Amino acid sequence: MDLLPFDEYAASLNRKRAAAGALFRDDASRVLLVEPTYKPEWEIPGGSVDADEPPWRTAAREVAEEIGLDRPLGRLLVIDHMPADPPLPEGLAFIFDGGLVTADEVAAIEPVDPEIRSVGLYPPARVRALVKPALARRVEAALAAVAAGGLVLCESGVPVDRTACP
Repeated sequence: MDLLPFDEYAASLNRKRAAAGALFRDDASRVLLVEPTYKPEWEIPGGSVDADEPPWRTAAREVAEEIGLDRPLGRLLVIDHMPADPPLPEGLAFIFDGGLVTADEVAAIEPVDPEIRSVGLYPPARVRALVKPALARRVEAALAAVAAGGLVLCESGVPVDRTACP
């Protein structure tokens, strides 16, 4: 077997997109969602990982940019493999624990990013109706991770049995 020169090998490696966000919830397990101005589906606060930026910094940066909250995020709750969705390549999504918020705190949020129209707290059933199906599953996995105190690995938002992972 002939080995490629390292530069050629490195250039041949697969590139993945990455996104990171934060799960904020209230004591009734309602989830904080943002309504984008540029698409119909709602999102959790977060966004695309920039070059040379770790996902945890992305999540904190996006939360501050989108909804003006500047506070430390908690532990990693979900890592989700996102299949290619042309024109987007396959990727990874990370959800970090944003912690608890109150309805009064959410009502006081004035979106600081022109990409965000509104912010609100929604029960899981309403979340499923507002966001893309894969994100709805990812959010449900994140809520389960909060309750169990663990990390959930997903594929398209569907939790993976880690004991079955090769």
